[in-house]
Amino acid sequence: MSADNIEKLYQNYGILADAKEDISKHEKEYLEILAAVKGSDKEKRLASQFIAKFFNSFPSLAEQAIEAQFDLCEDDDVAIRKQAIKDLPTLCKDHKEHTQRVADILAQLLQSDDVTEINLVTNSLLTIIKGDAKNALTGLFSQIHQNAESEVTNDIVRERCIKFLATKVKHLGREIINKEAEDLIIAECKKILEDVAAEEFEHIMDLLTWSKLGKTPAGKKELLQLVAALAFTPGDWQPEDPEYIDRLIQCTQHALPLFSSQVESTAFINIYCNHVLPKWDEIATSEGGTDYKLELLKLFAEITENCGELENIEQKINIACDLLMKYLPEAPMESEDGTEKKEEKSEEAKPGPSLQFSHVECALFALHSLCRKSPESISADAAKLKSLRLRLQYTARLTQGYIKKLKEVTQGSKGEDANSEENKLKIAAFKTTSNINSLIRDIFRTPPSFKSKVQLSFKTTKTEKEEKQSANSDETEKQSPPKRHRPITFDNREEKESPEKRSRSGDRNMKMYMPPSGKYSSRQWSTIQEAKLLKYVTNRTLQKKN
Repeated sequence: MSADNIEKLYQNYGILADAKEDISKHEKEYLEILAAVKGSDKEKRLASQFIAKFFNSFPSLAEQAIEAQFDLCEDDDVAIRKQAIKDLPTLCKDHKEHTQRVADILAQLLQSDDVTEINLVTNSLLTIIKGDAKNALTGLFSQIHQNAESEVTNDIVRERCIKFLATKVKHLGREIINKEAEDLIIAECKKILEDVAAEEFEHIMDLLTWSKLGKTPAGKKELLQLVAALAFTPGDWQPEDPEYIDRLIQCTQHALPLFSSQVESTAFINIYCNHVLPKWDEIATSEGGTDYKLELLKLFAEITENCGELENIEQKINIACDLLMKYLPEAPMESEDGTEKKEEKSEEAKPGPSLQFSHVECALFALHSLCRKSPESISADAAKLKSLRLRLQYTARLTQGYIKKLKEVTQGSKGEDANSEENKLKIAAFKTTSNINSLIRDIFRTPPSFKSKVQLSFKTTKTEKEEKQSANSDETEKQSPPKRHRPITFDNREEKESPEKRSRSGDRNMKMYMPPSGKYSSRQWSTIQEAKLLKYVTNRTLQKKN
């Protein structure tokens, strides 16, 4: 019976193929082809091809044909589904009114576990976008919003649709993604940001920075408003909750590449100075060992480079100064009689104070940047400036010792040793301590001046060649957060130190972990221990003393 049905299908195909201008008179044969979607596996595969082949010739049967093809896309046999998916774009090639509906179905099919099937769905989606970008994208976004609003959500479909948009669409070119399609992408992405998970945020920001918003100062300012609103909600800041910290960190990271001399970071500086820094001691500590405070300090230091005019600038400088004081070691009391030398001599045998140099560098850099906006503000409180200078003087004395040691060990490295991870870490340590020294000198000028220009040690310096390559690279790559070196912490008291004081940092480009529930998921950064370098420098010091 099945063989007869297959023979009948081929006969119908022959009749329709030979009919040419009279094909519309053969609805009966086309209906028999549509009915074959209920037949055997071979009938279904043939039906899929024949439905698509003669679809344009029977507009009155379009609805039935589309439904029949959709049935095949949901078949239990993966081979039949693949054939139907491959043929789907034909249904809207010459009939744009069906594009949105076909895109919606293809979007749902992204939930497949079969890699080759997903590749076919992706290719079919790209095909219909090339033919009718606006309607195809409308279908995709419809599925994304539907999964957000539905009582029974399909997170896989939403997640894969968003990933498809971010990774595939921007490579189609401006001829396909025209102004109309781009405006649709921007409008729909803004809606998604109203209720977004962490990994989704990464993709949406990637797409928006690729769009025209990421290419003009006005567009970047609009993007920053969106990111700032998501990063922080007035009245809803809980520094003890890691999810809030992760969200602020991630949003600030995506804001960083948007800042420039024309696009100021003032809004983010206000968030940090008015809400984050005043509750510094309440900030959460991660069970995984991530140093949230160091991550926030790095970001705070970077955003201060592009700050505009700030309200209550003196207050913000005082807040930044108080933060710096938390990381500066207290200077030892000076003796009035002749016991000072004796005490100093006895102290030589004792380990020095703990210094979190990465934290100090960032806090000092941020204060230095803010003071450029109002150099006289730091001198307003003479007692506070004196206390700050005492600690900075002591810090500078300790720092210079490390600079000397690090300079010796880095200059002595040759060949493979010069490119080793350990040597790179030493170079980063040298940059950190050198930066601290340079910034401290400005505060000791009379009056304090803030003219020194330093590059934060955790930011990779680009060579002239790399800068030219970057200028010709994709716009999105330009917006990527800069690479960073590992943070540097020296502690001469003990080899073991608490996680709170241990300098750790995560790769800012790692994917954020997204729990299965919740409006905004958090990302977990990896941490790196630098005890080896500490031990190395400490041993060198002891050897010289002996």
